[in-house]
Amino acid sequence: MQFSVLMSVYKNTKLNELKECIESLQEQTLRADEYVIVEDGAVSEEVGDYLSGLEKSDNKFKIVVLEKNVGLGNALREGMQHCSFEIIARMDTDDICVKERFEKQLKLFENDDEISVVGSNIAEFVNSVDNIIACREVPVNHKEICEFLKTRDPFNHMTVILRKTHVMNAGGYLPWHFNEDSYLWVRMYLNGAKFANINENLVYARVGADMYARRGGYKYFKSEKGILKFKRKNKVIGIGTYISQVIIRFVAECMLTNRMRSWLYKKHLRQPLAKEEIGKDNVS
Repeated sequence: MQFSVLMSVYKNTKLNELKECIESLQEQTLRADEYVIVEDGAVSEEVGDYLSGLEKSDNKFKIVVLEKNVGLGNALREGMQHCSFEIIARMDTDDICVKERFEKQLKLFENDDEISVVGSNIAEFVNSVDNIIACREVPVNHKEICEFLKTRDPFNHMTVILRKTHVMNAGGYLPWHFNEDSYLWVRMYLNGAKFANINENLVYARVGADMYARRGGYKYFKSEKGILKFKRKNKVIGIGTYISQVIIRFVAECMLTNRMRSWLYKKHLRQPLAKEEIGKDNVS
């Protein structure tokens, strides 16, 4: 089964992290047939040179250059237009794939022509995959995912593999500050998409000290409230769920300090991960 990988870089993309990401993609047990990387506005000279070098040395790499920064939702929307294949794997350029990621996920597409999205759990690390701090587990089957979607994101965005026509039938990627992926999952749900996750950590997700700070503040709350309002309008959730979720998010995102929010995520929204659960020999 042929498939594309879709990624986006921007001005803050770091070369060393991008290289680690690309290496993990190139050393997959099942390699992609195409890598579409969107330059979302100006990038650093070293990142630009590296990407140009990839495109010249390997015809599987396709670099799509946008003159100005348009945000992740619009960048992915443009990038998807340049993907040659029906099956598209998302990846963030600061994360690292487990070697068997694509092989394991593609089996679900091969066995089910109706499946729309396949994701997985993630192992979150700081600086090095030797320093795993937590994992984010997501529901596995379609019914559980649809229920989970009512109050939280049912996918780890950097892990998903998508069926292009099913994404486009739901309107494709659209801009929504902080939550372009959440907006897409709800629209695909409303359009009758079929979902699945694999109960394994197939991606090492890089997190930093500022991650929880980015998930706070009034702008972030306003974005999340807007998603909840969209769900309410389309009868995904009822008024009671809407009100309770707005209150929870206002407290967590507007009233808690970054330190308190960090504690909340680590203690209640993530699972501790023993080092022996994930071996470095699985990393490219």
